[in-house]
Amino acid sequence: MSEEKKRFIQEFVPGKQVTLSHLIANPNADLHTKLGLAERGALGIMTLTPSETVIIAGDLAAKAANVTIGFLDRFTGSLVLVGAVSEVEMAMESINRFLRDQLGFTPAAITRS
Repeated sequence: MSEEKKRFIQEFVPGKQVTLSHLIANPNADLHTKLGLAERGALGIMTLTPSETVIIAGDLAAKAANVTIGFLDRFTGSLVLVGAVSEVEMAMESINRFLRDQLGFTPAAITRS
């Protein structure tokens, strides 16, 4: 009996967009541990396309507000920011504004939980 092999293809949609922009105001402490983050606070999660844009976003965040970059991946476009709720929100708004106004991106509305 031969086993059928399944093939997965990862596909990126071309375009300039913020595909996810979410702020977790009061995350469970276990979440920080699972993510390997020593610092506690609100979490800002963003996903950007093209993925290399995350380098620009991380720099903008660090300059716009008192936040720490918890995670940045230039291959997937994932960015996690850590800090006070107002600071994380300010950084995320700054990223969305710059990418929209200067680089012609379509930003995602910042959602909260």
